[in-house]
Order: sequence, then structure tokens, then C-alpha cells
Amino acid sequence: MSEPQAELPDDLRPDVSALVIEDDEPVDDLHSETQMRLLTEPLYASWAGPPPREDGAPRPFLVAANVGVFGSVHEPATAPDVLLSADVAAPLSFEDERDRSYFIWERGKPPDVVIEIVSHRDGDELGRRRARYARIRVMHYVVWDRLGTLGPPGPYAFELRGDLYQTMKDPWFESLGLGLVEWHGTFETMNERWLRWRLADGSLVLTGAERAEAASARADALAAKLRALGIDPDDAG
Repeated sequence: MSEPQAELPDDLRPDVSALVIEDDEPVDDLHSETQMRLLTEPLYASWAGPPPREDGAPRPFLVAANVGVFGSVHEPATAPDVLLSADVAAPLSFEDERDRSYFIWERGKPPDVVIEIVSHRDGDELGRRRARYARIRVMHYVVWDRLGTLGPPGPYAFELRGDLYQTMKDPWFESLGLGLVEWHGTFETMNERWLRWRLADGSLVLTGAERAEAASARADALAAKLRALGIDPDDAG
């Protein structure tokens, strides 16, 4: 498993003041924006994180949407729809420019997973973008094509082997203890086909709302059992 990276001394850090880290471009559509949220919020709400280190210590992680990833100071950023990086802690503030984007030399490693969401047009997700992520050594690249813009609808998943991506039959990321699955259901107000995170047993990583609903259902079931035994769960005495 990856170990935390040592922080670069200031005299070795590239000057990022001239880099464009925000371009104010909108996301493609409302569905894409909602899908991004479904891939970010549940991890912070319900995921325990990557498998712990050998000494049992938990491993931090960073998941973000539409954040620029810089492989070097000599080329512009690529802004994946969603990125997930293990052993990288979320910044505590955004006062420093270096904490506002994903500079690989600052984080110590590329993201482990990058996800692109295809909307109504081909954004060259299987061409130029895939080649770019391979070049900066992103280990897993996933394209979610709900509408079938690029071919048969569904997720396209790739794993970096050597310098090239190879197709994955199942988007499961062993080092993270996490995978992706197509799911048909209602998120917020939309009943749709979605891409969601799953665990090794096949269960979904719950959103905060789903987790609260599950807790409420368990409490109601326990209360019903107590009442069946003649115990009033509302009786404080």
C-alpha cells in the first residue's frame, strides 16, 4: 500500500502563480452535475476509506469534481469530472494556491481513479483525454456513457499497464477496496441510470440521506420488536 508522501521543501516547489487554475466554464448539463455529486458526497458521508495500512492506521483520501489536475508546470491542467486519490488528505484551507488544484508534485502521486461523464456530445473521452491520463500515470480511468454517445451505453473502464490502458471487464479497484456499478434508481429528484460506488460485497456506498433513512428504519424495526415484547420504547422510565 502507498505510504504518505513527504512534503516538498519550498525551494524545490515550482512557481504556480502564473498557472490558470480556474476557467469558470460551466458543466455540461444538470444531469452531469448531479452525477458528479453522487460520486463524491457518498464517499465522505459513508465510506470508511481505503484498506488500512499494515499497522492498522487509517488512510486519508481526496475525492473531488471538476478540479484541475496538473502533471507539470509546462502544460495546462485537465479537469476530470471526478477524481479519487488515496493517501492524499483534503486541504484544511484554500488560502494557498497550491491547495486549490491537484498538482501531482504537491500531492506526491497522480489520482488513483479519474471518471469522465459523457453528456450529449463526444468530448474525446476515449481518445485525447484517455491518452493524457495515461501520460500522467492515472492508474484507473473510467468513462460513464449513459446515453451511448460513444458506443454501447454503460461504463468503460481501463487500467494502466505499462504505458497503455487495458480494458477492465469489471471496474473494481482492489487497492481501494472500492468499485463502480451501474444503478437505476432515484437520487434527489431524478429517477435515472447512475454510476455509483460499490463495496466488495456488492453493496452501494450510501449517500448521507440513504444512510439516515437506513438508520431510521433500523430504529423503527427495533421499536417494533420491543413493543411485541410488551416494552414501550417511548417510556423513558
